[in-house]
Amino acid sequence: MASLFGKLKESLTDNIHSTSAPSSTESLRAATESLKASLQSTVQTLTASTTARVSADLDPRDAAELLPGKPENIAPESPAVAVDGAKPDDAATSEIPDRTDAEPVAWVDRRLTDLFDRVNKLLGDAAGETAEDERFRPKAPDTLEQSGLNREEIESLILKYLYTRGVASGRQVCLQIKLPFQIVEPIIRDLKFDHLLSLSGTAEAGDFEYSITDTGRDRARAMASECSYCGAAPVPLKDYLVAMAAQSIAKQQVSVEHLHEAFADLIMNKKMLDTLGPAINSGRGMFLFGEPGNGKTSIAERITRCFGSVIWIPRALGIDGEIIRLFDPGMHEEIASDKQGLFDLSGVDPRWVQIVRPTIVAGGELTMSELEVTQNKITKICEAPLQLKSNCGTFVIDDFGRQRMPVSELLNRWIVPLEKRYDFLNMPSGKKIQVPFDQLIIFSTNLEPKQLVDGAFLRRIPYKIQVPDPTEVEFHKILSIVCPHYGFEYDREAVEYLLAAHYRPVNRPLRSCQPRDLVLQVRNYCIYHKLPKRLSREAFDFAVSNYFSVM
Repeated sequence: MASLFGKLKESLTDNIHSTSAPSSTESLRAATESLKASLQSTVQTLTASTTARVSADLDPRDAAELLPGKPENIAPESPAVAVDGAKPDDAATSEIPDRTDAEPVAWVDRRLTDLFDRVNKLLGDAAGETAEDERFRPKAPDTLEQSGLNREEIESLILKYLYTRGVASGRQVCLQIKLPFQIVEPIIRDLKFDHLLSLSGTAEAGDFEYSITDTGRDRARAMASECSYCGAAPVPLKDYLVAMAAQSIAKQQVSVEHLHEAFADLIMNKKMLDTLGPAINSGRGMFLFGEPGNGKTSIAERITRCFGSVIWIPRALGIDGEIIRLFDPGMHEEIASDKQGLFDLSGVDPRWVQIVRPTIVAGGELTMSELEVTQNKITKICEAPLQLKSNCGTFVIDDFGRQRMPVSELLNRWIVPLEKRYDFLNMPSGKKIQVPFDQLIIFSTNLEPKQLVDGAFLRRIPYKIQVPDPTEVEFHKILSIVCPHYGFEYDREAVEYLLAAHYRPVNRPLRSCQPRDLVLQVRNYCIYHKLPKRLSREAFDFAVSNYFSVM
């Protein structure tokens, strides 16, 4: 076995030396893929070489079911045979031998892990494809202590997972709870010795398939009654606080170039952009107010793009035995990864997920319960509040003033967090915890801010930005963008007719949403009358008569 690792290390060293001065990041990534291929071909040899060690380590009764031959074919010096063959008194007083070298799968994993660490150091950050501006990178734990968890928490996740799954291999359990094999494997082994799990078959690379026993099922059922969560192992709160401090939105700085790139698909005047820039850099909060239909929500949703970076968040948080789900696929945009289990060279803790800086939008449906930790009464799983999910990103309160809760109730809830930059959450157990309140809060409303809130709250929102009506020039530009999207050719003469006939005579205000809405009506008119898609005067007359019938 040692000679195989020597050959592997020699092969890897040759490959690394050949790429010691890559001309580009792509060439270095290609070298990394070559190393992965070398490792994959070698593991097949390692698996065959560990078969004898696996058979020597099995209990005779398990070997009779899983391996060909009879129990007497097992090596007599096997620790399992020695314990089972001893007298009761001897078994009670004898010391269980160290099984580190007798567990071939864990032994192989540890050797490969050490080798991967050395490869990572030689390849540098480019092998892990880290972003240039990445300030935080969660490191995969090597020991139970580094994970911040205790054995009982991991045992609970394993038993509940096998209780719902039925049968799974050791590595499938690791993929489910997102912990390294060298941490999970000893715990699975102990659960088997305690008759909570049993062997059901063999798996690839010297692994085994496990099923839950009747005793284990009773234990898992009792655990599930307290909390049925069996996903990724939780991350301790202290690690989350370190991550949020390192990735804080207040540390991000936006330039003119970033702003123009983020708003490239919107028509906005320069004065508006120059007002937005300093407000975004403040990292505090802002009011966006103006007439309906001028793009306040669209502006708010694009502000996070200015930061142009990604962050790491835990899939779940663990706080004094309670688990809070933080990662929400419906709100967070996960960065795709090509990690391949055992051959993941990134060294990243899989309990964390890399996402685009979040933009959470809550409208008139927002309730006070969504701003607190909520617990499902049946599953007993806790869900993070919206402001916690939006940390290091943007939280948009759309249609502010139209929520089902009174405005004063929302203001009283957030008046301290907006100034202190931290929040207090009440756990279902009654415990109160302090968490970061680190996001850009945007209040989007059709009303004047002074009509909604008092001076004390306005002082904590330093920027109040009005979104103006578009000019006629901007109205033309918006139409020139919208028309091709719906299959029309932009016709300046027809648009001038629209303005001269239906806007200027009645002093009708222009709105940014009107070009899209009117073109949609013209398209429906043409489809119904089987006419070619063209901006005609008759079609505009029809669209205006419907669109502005009660305005």
